[in-house]
Amino acid sequence: MSTSAQLRAALAHVLTEDGTLTDPAWRDAAEAVPRELFVGSYFVQVPDSVPTRYRPVRQGEDGWLEGIYADETLITQLDGLTRADDVGGDRAVVGSATSSSTLPSLVLRMWQQLEVEPGHRVLEVGTGTGYSIALGAHRLGGDRLTSIEYHPVVGRAAASALAAAGYAPRLVVGDGLRGDPDASMGAYDRLIATCSVRYVPMAWLHQVKPGGKILVTLSGWSYASGLALLTVTGPGTATGRFLPGYTSFMIARPHDRPPRPTLALLPGEERPTRIDPAVIGTWTGGWVAQLAAPAAERMGAGPEQILWDVSTGSQARTAPGPDGGWTVVQRGPVRLWDRVETAIRLWQAAGEPHQEGFGLTVSAAGQRVWIGGEDGPGWDLPV
Repeated sequence: MSTSAQLRAALAHVLTEDGTLTDPAWRDAAEAVPRELFVGSYFVQVPDSVPTRYRPVRQGEDGWLEGIYADETLITQLDGLTRADDVGGDRAVVGSATSSSTLPSLVLRMWQQLEVEPGHRVLEVGTGTGYSIALGAHRLGGDRLTSIEYHPVVGRAAASALAAAGYAPRLVVGDGLRGDPDASMGAYDRLIATCSVRYVPMAWLHQVKPGGKILVTLSGWSYASGLALLTVTGPGTATGRFLPGYTSFMIARPHDRPPRPTLALLPGEERPTRIDPAVIGTWTGGWVAQLAAPAAERMGAGPEQILWDVSTGSQARTAPGPDGGWTVVQRGPVRLWDRVETAIRLWQAAGEPHQEGFGLTVSAAGQRVWIGGEDGPGWDLPV
């Protein structure tokens, strides 16, 4: 059986060979920080389960440590309450993941993308298990790092794990969307978010100094995501671009969708669609659709897509047409599919760029995602 140190070294080697780790200092952090102190017992998803079910993997069981050092996201809490040790026996349970230890390659890649240097003051939003801030503390020292966690039980567990590992960043339990409650304007050089948001909170833009950087995942109620690196240009203003790759995080709880009733598909106006509905099931196509209809949830697959805006009761659903092509049925005051079609066609006319072809401008007047340049086609975020 491999030891923790051997598994850490093996993981760091793999991440170096595949190009994830390019900075030797961050490889040192990956080899030094024992992830098992931060994860403990965890859940693994039961494949193909509907509704999604999770099986507990408890600390010390066969395969537990090897699972810790797999480059995978490990679910540590369900429904804001249930942890793996709370589940009796080997039974699988239904739930929604509300806390996790993000896969190590993503955590390390984001620290490198943040362009952080020794001496910088860094604010992390979303402590989670504490593994990410432990990596940062090993690389930068804990005295200039602050991490905020929304859930007090999760925050206490992270504090205990960090102390056991020998790291001492400043920890705060509170609403990370409000930033550091004790920070002055321009207190930080860098901000990194390990949750996703629908828009960039203004508090972050005031607490990061001009010239400083914010690394954040933008998401929404259709759960499409894009990772943006922003440069703060002044108090309350920033601009930047989305980065290559595929990054997603759980959405911050205050930004998550509201509770909704069971979906009932209702009659509406039918017409042929002007786009293949399957395009909104792709990574960037789904992102564009979400930008166009930010209050809608997306369900379905392939040519059979459903959009539902609970706040207005608006619906759109697509299906294969009887004579080829696809049709859409829409109802309600917001013509969701009309908006999505227009956005998708603008994106297609621009050459269907991946998200590195998009940028974001933030000011007191609003937040706008655009394609190509600031004067290109774009959409306002739901601030």
